[in-house]
Amino acid sequence: MVSFKLGGGRQAPPPSSPGGGRQASPPRRPPLRMETRRVTSFDGTDIAYRVTPPPFEGAKTVVLLNGLGGPYLVWRAQIEYLSDQYRFITWDYRGMYASKRPSLDAPEAYAVASHVRDLEAILAAEGVRHGSLMGWRMGVQVALEAFRRLPGFAANLVLLNGTHRPPLETMGPLPGLGRLFPPLVALAARAQTAATRMTHRVIGQADAVAWLRRLGLLGKTLDGEVLAELAQPFGQLDMEAFLRNLRALGMHDVEEVLDQIDVPTLLITGDRDAFTPRALAQSMARRIPLAEILVVRGGTHTTALEFPELVSLRIERFFADHDF
Repeated sequence: MVSFKLGGGRQAPPPSSPGGGRQASPPRRPPLRMETRRVTSFDGTDIAYRVTPPPFEGAKTVVLLNGLGGPYLVWRAQIEYLSDQYRFITWDYRGMYASKRPSLDAPEAYAVASHVRDLEAILAAEGVRHGSLMGWRMGVQVALEAFRRLPGFAANLVLLNGTHRPPLETMGPLPGLGRLFPPLVALAARAQTAATRMTHRVIGQADAVAWLRRLGLLGKTLDGEVLAELAQPFGQLDMEAFLRNLRALGMHDVEEVLDQIDVPTLLITGDRDAFTPRALAQSMARRIPLAEILVVRGGTHTTALEFPELVSLRIERFFADHDF
């Protein structure tokens, strides 16, 4: 039976300070119960990954695959909601957050296939041979590549706000804007020091959230405490490694994998996602034989952050329906 464990909903905004219009900083959220571990990958790259304690002996494993630039904290709602039923594993992509850069700067060092090989090293270290692959944004590409390269591992797939095609071709709130991204990424990579300074400066701007909402990256329902928690680590990103990952991601295409997927698959998207529009998720659902889809009204590119209870409940039901 599926249990319904609704959270407390959206939090009230923090009160204004006595001095007037400026608001107080939101309180720090309690840390997630996750242990950080490290593994040496196939090419010697030092990879940081995190695990939750198994809730009981024999608990099944859910592998969380992040979006590019997304810290593991983006999964807080799903981890807190489901950690009494499942064990979770997630990791920082090479060059991101606590994981080191690969020693070689060759383009293939940041390829999606290399991220899958990092996952292989993690699974071997943890002795995990079977589980769910749950990807968000870039994580959808990594999950589909993992399905191809790790036959028999995936019991099911959960794919949020992602695509099977080269993401730089589909992203962009205006038609045709996606075609401009590859040359812009190449330009930013050549000027990565300036790109790093600009990114860190933008993250600190008070009106940055308003602009991100106009671009369709954030929805109005996103909790202020959630946003504050995620903004701090994002401001510390190694932008050179971020851009190398982005360029490699822009060349990745797993369209032929869709017809090969033979496990239950849940796709979740928002009807206001301008970067991976709902039409992409719908086309994927039609191609995958055992696919189900949830389109969240009002959801943008961060649907799971904007509607955490709804998304977590749907994932729980999906797992229960398919005996996972």
